[in-house]
This record gives sequence, C-alpha cells and structure tokens, in this order.
Amino acid sequence: MVETTPAERLAQIVVDSLGQGRAVEIDGLGVFYPDRLRGVRFESRAPQVFLAYVREDLPTVGRLYEALAIAAFSPWMDVRKLLPGQNWPRAIESAIESSDFFIACFSHNSVNRWGGFQAEIRYALDCARRIPLDEIFVVPVRLDACRVPRSIQRELQYVDLFPDWDRGIDRLIRAMRRRAA
Repeated sequence: MVETTPAERLAQIVVDSLGQGRAVEIDGLGVFYPDRLRGVRFESRAPQVFLAYVREDLPTVGRLYEALAIAAFSPWMDVRKLLPGQNWPRAIESAIESSDFFIACFSHNSVNRWGGFQAEIRYALDCARRIPLDEIFVVPVRLDACRVPRSIQRELQYVDLFPDWDRGIDRLIRAMRRRAA
C-alpha cells in the first residue's frame, strides 16, 4: 500500500466530492464547485467582518450588515448567525478570531454600556495584538455623534456613518478593500 500525504488525501476528497456533484468548502480558503463546462470552479471566500453593537442599534447595524454584504464582504452578526442551542460566548469568540475585520459600532447607546459589547471590543483588541501593527483589524465606527473612548481614539482612526451614510460606508469599504487586497 502506498502511503499518501495529508495534502494528497485532501485533494482526493475534493476530487471525489466534485465527481459526485457536491461543492467542497475549505474554511478560510473558499469553495470548489463542480462545473459542467470547466470541470471545477473555485470561489475564494469573502473577507469576514464581525459587527459588535448593542441591541438598541440593531436597525442601523442591520443596514450596515446589508451594505457590507452588497460590497462582497461576509458580515457576522449574532442575531443573524447564531444557531439555536449554540454556545454563544464561544461562537462569538470564534467569529472574532476568524474575522478579517472587527467593526465596533459606537453610539450614544453603547459607549457607557457594560456587558457584551465592551467584552467583544476587549477580546478583539487582544486578537489584534497578533496582527502586524500596520494592518487594519479593529475599525471603530460612529453611528451618531457620540464620543469614542479615549483608549480607542489614541490608536485607531474611526469612521462616521452620519450625517452622510453613503460617504461613511464608502470610506469604510475602501479601507477594508485596501487591506484585503
């Protein structure tokens, strides 16, 4: 019997699955699809974007989610991605760890709030310590004319999504595309 490497075994699984008409997704890479004309088609995964917010800002952050999806990013919001019965604290940590970007949505509702929003920001800042200093990971966004915490302002430039939503979204997407390219 010939010994195969893990890479060869993975390649065989992909070939077998495609031969059976099934798509194959490789986490962090993308999806291989069977294609009648070319045999196989590959689509790389869209950059993952974690959205941190408080419940009171759900309508505005939902709008941000849609704008990012239209711009070919893969946004992550707890209310749209968590499954019933899922261990939500671990799922949120995992989503932050695997994201390419972490958007902290600041507003009058969130800046003085205790709880999950603040914990998510702290966790993202810890994750950012593993990323090269010049790389963009944490992106503070202001939803209204609130103050951004000094600890964030000292190190990170924020984007205003008010009073001109389209201009703010354009600026946010340009910054993330520059880093994702």
